[in-house]
Amino acid sequence: MPVISTNTAANTAVRYLNSNADDQSSSLGKLASGSRINRASDDAAGLAISTKLQSDIAALDQAATNASHAIAVLQIADGAASNISDILQRMKTLASESSSSTMGTTERTYIDAEYQALIDEIDGIGASTRYNGLSLLDSDATATFTSGNVMVGSSSSDTIALTMVDLTTGTGGLLSGLATTSVTDTTTAGAALTALDTAINAVSNARAGFGAAMSRFEFRADSIATQNENLEAANSAIADVDIAAEQAKLSSAEVKTQAAVAAAAQANQMPQELLKLLQ
Repeated sequence: MPVISTNTAANTAVRYLNSNADDQSSSLGKLASGSRINRASDDAAGLAISTKLQSDIAALDQAATNASHAIAVLQIADGAASNISDILQRMKTLASESSSSTMGTTERTYIDAEYQALIDEIDGIGASTRYNGLSLLDSDATATFTSGNVMVGSSSSDTIALTMVDLTTGTGGLLSGLATTSVTDTTTAGAALTALDTAINAVSNARAGFGAAMSRFEFRADSIATQNENLEAANSAIADVDIAAEQAKLSSAEVKTQAAVAAAAQANQMPQELLKLLQ
């Protein structure tokens, strides 16, 4: 029924114009941001999943850093333990030399002076081996790392224990048996040789532990990298916009918007045409 007080055609054209303009704006926003989900209404479930994936990715990024820190700690500790092992080898050479009956008292005094200095150096290395201010090879280290766990995943249960040892001659240290040894005569040199063999075995065991822990952290770091890659791919499938498909939607929305504008203009002319009936 032709009327002039209510332009139903214009109202319909404007409604479609608004709808098409919203579609066009949405497509432009997705193309500009590169994201398929710019607001919860775009995909509520997808947004929830993507947010959880992004939090896991962030946690794994930090876990990878944690693993690299742990490897660095172990490398520093192993390097110092290697130096201590070299010192023990030298001390064993000195003890063997002193145990020989061809050595005189004066020579053994000189030999023992070096021997005692090397004991002090072992303790010096143990006390000065640090990472980020944390001692790694003395009694402070064993206290700090007694229950030390490194976070290497996205869950609180994804941890690896990081344990240090006391490689000093102090009380409780793995090399405490060397504290009172000397090489001033054949008897003390023989006792020193026995204590040195024990000490060398202790350092070797400690280094084996460092190496095993390093290997574990290296494999975990590789696993974290793989997980991160797969999670990022999964998140991309959910959250990233398909440029080609969205461009096609934008082109369609632009055409529809132009058509709605033309239709609204045409509808607005209808009352004018009806007024001609009154002339």
